[in-house]
Amino acid sequence: MKILIENIKTIVGANPRPQEKLSGKEMSTLPCIHNAWLSTENGLISGMGEMKDGLPAKAGFDKVIDASGKFVFPSWCDSHTHIVYAGSREGEFVDRIKGLSYEEIARNGGGILNSAERLNKTSEDELFDSAMHRLNEITSYGTGAVEIKSGYGLSVEGELKMLRVIKKLKAHSPLTIKANFLGAHAMPTKYKQNRQEYIDLIINEMLPVIAKEKLADYCDVFCDRGFYTVEETDAILQAGLKYGLQPKIHANELDYSGGIQVGVKNNALSVDHLEFTGDAEIDCLLKSKTMPTLLPSTAFFLGLHYPPARKMIDASLPIALATDYNPGSSPSGKMAFILSLACVKMKMLPEEAINAATVNSAYAMGLSKTHGTITVGKKANLFITQPIPSYSFIPYSFGSDLIETTIINGKLV
Repeated sequence: MKILIENIKTIVGANPRPQEKLSGKEMSTLPCIHNAWLSTENGLISGMGEMKDGLPAKAGFDKVIDASGKFVFPSWCDSHTHIVYAGSREGEFVDRIKGLSYEEIARNGGGILNSAERLNKTSEDELFDSAMHRLNEITSYGTGAVEIKSGYGLSVEGELKMLRVIKKLKAHSPLTIKANFLGAHAMPTKYKQNRQEYIDLIINEMLPVIAKEKLADYCDVFCDRGFYTVEETDAILQAGLKYGLQPKIHANELDYSGGIQVGVKNNALSVDHLEFTGDAEIDCLLKSKTMPTLLPSTAFFLGLHYPPARKMIDASLPIALATDYNPGSSPSGKMAFILSLACVKMKMLPEEAINAATVNSAYAMGLSKTHGTITVGKKANLFITQPIPSYSFIPYSFGSDLIETTIINGKLV
């Protein structure tokens, strides 16, 4: 399909060259083309320019879209989600209102263990159908690439079931999907007194099957207070590397856990959450290629303090943003709201937030060459807004649905 979009008020993130990532002051620069046109062909961006310089003959296109007064953005890249799950957890939401902490709820059998119990009782077909519904939802919000983690199985059968569902989603959804094995999400109750037995299960029974069936792109660990130690994390990531799974890390959500450091040590593609990030962690990240990924809706929903995004950017770090879409600590996949939180609560500029949710979050999924900017030759994953006054209106208007048209792989969705 060939699409021509004309009379675009502004193309946001229009970059003539693919960029791997943006760091520090670079994040405040957002290249745009005003009064523009853009074309797609065979699922890729094929051309763009200013209207005054002329545009391709309309007769050669299957669809011509008039975007007068509207903005065209590269699709969001949501590099951290848990959208394969069974059932919601609004009961725990009420418990937190009554004063229980996230950790207290977990100790009482709630949290991740609650989701694990439900998931192990749910069929693959049911999980697929509910996850596909969520994928369609986030597509309507402008997301074009998403990472989906396992971690609600916490057993050989449950983890493999989740990853097989994700593999099926890859085959049936137009979105670009990355699979992340997070068997080390929590410690199952039956292994509380013998943690090493479960870790051995991950290393010796789960990973070989995952590698054989090509079920995951990454291996992840929740390295934090009350979850997995630095030593346990290191062993699991090293085992994953032997099977070709690049490391990722849940780190420093609840405390200064050492998760950032062990992630960098293992060349993790990203370290995510990072509510507790100090000078030592920033210095460690500056010496690495690891992308710090912030999940502000988790801090919002759980009442945690927010990651120090301003300090990190001012120290010349790159930042990525993601939703952490999951039933317990961030039950929303709306990336525009993430941008609003980034600006309001973490004092990121709109330009920084947009770059964090596109080019840098593409990097956090290993997709820099194909996603994250509007560049000729990249995937035609775009969205067209309703008429709006500026790109800053996206994070400013935090409760509005401003996306009018979504294009994934060069096709209208």
